[in-house]
Amino acid sequence: MFVILNVLLKPLEVVIMSAKIDEYKIALMGFGTVGRGFTEILIKNREWLRETYGLKAKIVAICDIYWGSIYDPAGLNEAKALELVEKTKEEKILEKEYDVPHKGWNAVKTIKETNANLVVEVTWTNLKTGEPGLTHIKTALKEGKHVVTTNKGPIAVAYHELKPLAVENQVFLMYEGTVMSGTPVIRFLREAISGCHIEEMRGILNGTTNFILTKMEEGWTFDDALKEAQRLGYAEADPSGDIDAWDPAGKIAILVNTVMGGKIHPKEVDREGIRGITREDVQKAIKEGNRIKLIAHVRKEGGEIKASVKPQKVPLSHPLANVMDVTNALTVSTDHLGEVTVIGPGAGRIQTGQAVLTDLIAIHRYLTKGIKFYA
Repeated sequence: MFVILNVLLKPLEVVIMSAKIDEYKIALMGFGTVGRGFTEILIKNREWLRETYGLKAKIVAICDIYWGSIYDPAGLNEAKALELVEKTKEEKILEKEYDVPHKGWNAVKTIKETNANLVVEVTWTNLKTGEPGLTHIKTALKEGKHVVTTNKGPIAVAYHELKPLAVENQVFLMYEGTVMSGTPVIRFLREAISGCHIEEMRGILNGTTNFILTKMEEGWTFDDALKEAQRLGYAEADPSGDIDAWDPAGKIAILVNTVMGGKIHPKEVDREGIRGITREDVQKAIKEGNRIKLIAHVRKEGGEIKASVKPQKVPLSHPLANVMDVTNALTVSTDHLGEVTVIGPGAGRIQTGQAVLTDLIAIHRYLTKGIKFYA
């Protein structure tokens, strides 16, 4: 059974009238995999961004619970930050090795008191409360600072609280990287197929479980495939977020809330993971002309939305059946185009860092041109 939800089917049109920004001064909340991936991209492409888009950007603050917190209003030596963290692995190394005007500030103080005009929130995901990222984003929006986030938690559990806050304070809240990493599925749904009515979405939104199912098809046991996923860094030491389907439940909640006009918490998604799937199940499905995939599914029925994440048999003729390893995909059923499938990477340091960059460029375009958009 799917969870049935009452929804508003028509999105709210809003216009952001924020002033154009000559230079983006960025405060990074979190300097883990995604934060460092974005920093690497920014260093590499800074001049190209300026020449191609007229976009100037620099990082003025980094706040990380392990690596430390530093702030220089003139801009940080970003390459030094990357080198220190990746070579030493030492706790609070940024505070120990940087000669900057301000050190040791917590996240809220950093957001409030720095000269940053854009906050990149890339701390860890919490799909129960959205914290600490939710507080970081609320604080930034209230301070009139634009926000880009790849953190699923705040968008999955509190989107309908955050979006009006962004509108009220005339700033942008961008979150492309919350669903399929750098693969631009949210912008595709909200912009590229504008004018289509989305009737249904089915997708593979968790690379770890897709990797495990792929290995089981090759003859691996579930336990051995999980251990390999952990060894390669695809799965955490506690893999429950993936194999018990919490991660894709959060992502499908984001799509329901932001694209389909619904309102849902991840805990309300009808959810079943892959713990009960065996190697024999996977191989039997192949013989029958199917592949078992963990499918996130949402569809409209009249004035209601039904959402689920469950293992399903997908016919080999369907594009989703042939999405293997850690790749993600989403098939969208529309009135004018029929089915359209978007396939691409669903995780990765540079890939998710690219999502941050994409959102930064989008904000710059909107502010420069005064474009309307839909919340």
